[in-house]
Amino acid sequence: MRQVILDTETTGLDPLHGDRVIEVAAVELVNLLPTGNVFHRLVDPERDIPAEATRIHGFTNADLQGKPRFATIVEEFIAFLGDSPVIAHNAPFDFGFLDAELRRCGAPPLDRSRMIDSLALAKLRYPGMPNSLDALCRRLGVDNSMRAAHNAILDCRLLAQVYLELMGGKQPGFELAASQAGGADALTMGESVAWTPRPIPVSDDQAGSHQAFLRAKVKDALWLKPPFATEA
Repeated sequence: MRQVILDTETTGLDPLHGDRVIEVAAVELVNLLPTGNVFHRLVDPERDIPAEATRIHGFTNADLQGKPRFATIVEEFIAFLGDSPVIAHNAPFDFGFLDAELRRCGAPPLDRSRMIDSLALAKLRYPGMPNSLDALCRRLGVDNSMRAAHNAILDCRLLAQVYLELMGGKQPGFELAASQAGGADALTMGESVAWTPRPIPVSDDQAGSHQAFLRAKVKDALWLKPPFATEA
């Protein structure tokens, strides 16, 4: 199961008023866990970055001087997303900005059916509580101490941990299996556990003592009645 965690940083809050993407990051998940495969680009927004935006994410005009325009990275970005579901915190915000950038490049917008909004999931799980990424990190025990400012790639990595917890904290198909190399048990994905039944032998005296104990302590036990009983 491949999914992609996505985040953007922008020059402002509204792409319809000329605000642009300045950073785009994506982290690949397989079975809810990061694979190490990431996409991360700083982008020249072709406009000035307002001071209030810089206070949020820390990027200045000088930081983006000489960076590629979105049109230069669009094919690589679309290829990284593939046809996988896309997870973002407050996803309509990121999708709206990316759709505006894609339209400028003559590319189709992102299919909304692929969108998974982790903020909406958090609100369902924790109604009436703060559900920002920072709040969720604190609540779920995710270390966000390095998050001094908004940063798309760091936020993707934090959201990957938060999303795993929102989905139950367990990777699908995660099982104990024997290590092929050393013979010790190892944690792997999607493999069955090889096992050999080892019944514990019980003597007739032990079995009789157990039955007597049950008859004395458990009244009207179902397993002592037909069809479960083995003796009259």
